[in-house]
Amino acid sequence: MVDISTSLLSADKQKIIDTIYDLEKAKTDYFHIDVMDGEFVEKNTHDLMLEYCEYLDHISKVPLDVHLMVSDIKNYVDSYLIFNPNIITFHYEACKNKEEVISIIKYIKEKGRRVGISVKPNTKIEEIYQFLQYVHLVLVMTVEPGKGGQELIPETIDKIRELKNCRDTHNFDFDIEVDGGIKVENSQEIIDAGADILVAGTAILTSKDYGDTIRKLK
Repeated sequence: MVDISTSLLSADKQKIIDTIYDLEKAKTDYFHIDVMDGEFVEKNTHDLMLEYCEYLDHISKVPLDVHLMVSDIKNYVDSYLIFNPNIITFHYEACKNKEEVISIIKYIKEKGRRVGISVKPNTKIEEIYQFLQYVHLVLVMTVEPGKGGQELIPETIDKIRELKNCRDTHNFDFDIEVDGGIKVENSQEIIDAGADILVAGTAILTSKDYGDTIRKLK
């Protein structure tokens, strides 16, 4: 069975404490923290996500799944280490070259955190094959990063299958996480393609029963 990482991006800030309690009760496996810098993507959510992480640090034991959609990766890694995230994922496209990718992977590991690498919809999955032996997770974006509520791009599901085939062929040990436009109606296809973790925000937060929606997504 897959895990569910609930994105708080579209949560109502006025009700965030209640939402966190309700999602923990609904048995979300992770809280997905969408960190944006206004440079790598248009939106800037850094201050908001820090605020949410402060709340989570005090009231929840659910592990944090931090997704950095930022250009200055190391500085943002440092900002979120205090919250002891389960994993920190950065974008391949935010790095200038192979050496920088390796440097970031090493940096996050040296800080005692699990590390993930993410690719945008238009990035060929083959571009990150050389890094797969070094990471704990690969995050496949099925929408353009930067905002919630988008429709999943169908062609991106092929990338999940390719990634799973590569993992199986080489006996690599990483999870496949999928983020963007995921809802109950398409979750089975994504799971069948090879996903281990589904990121969902709008689909859960706009539903009447978080627990029921999470069970259906799984």
